[in-house]
Amino acid sequence: MNTQTLDIPREAPQSGAARTGASSTIDLPIGAHLVTQRNGYEHHGIYVGNGHVVHYSGFASSVHRGPVEEVELARFAAGHPLSIRATPSALYVGAEAVSRARSRLGENRYRLLTNNCEHFCAWCLLGESRSEQVHGCLRHPRVGMRALLCLVKAFVESGASHAVREEQSARFAEATQVA
Repeated sequence: MNTQTLDIPREAPQSGAARTGASSTIDLPIGAHLVTQRNGYEHHGIYVGNGHVVHYSGFASSVHRGPVEEVELARFAAGHPLSIRATPSALYVGAEAVSRARSRLGENRYRLLTNNCEHFCAWCLLGESRSEQVHGCLRHPRVGMRALLCLVKAFVESGASHAVREEQSARFAEATQVA
């Protein structure tokens, strides 16, 4: 695939003003197909301008599947390298691709093999849902098994950190309750 690597802040800034400023200073074309390399797979989204990306959150940040959402660029990248995937055969570009992406905001029908973030981006740009990652995993079972193991590991780690956060929240709530 033809990709161009970009430099973005590795961590999301803490304040809202800083987040907006840092994200919007990156000069990206609207409708660009963005890709972040994760452990064992790629995560995809459509750049919609002003430092924001529309993506199928799926399992990108949680063990629970998520909807199509618009997020800040730093949150989309989540500290991972970011690149632009060239789509020379795109039928929908720029504002039209952005409009298509935003038309699905809130949709919550994520399916790893048939309706994932890459399927979403292909639909926004090409008018058809497809995923080269899924095709590659199906054609090459070893690649598929490696990707599956990486996803399971990420789910376990995410679930463990989520459980710790919930326990800490419960302890804080108990400590701050008036007897």
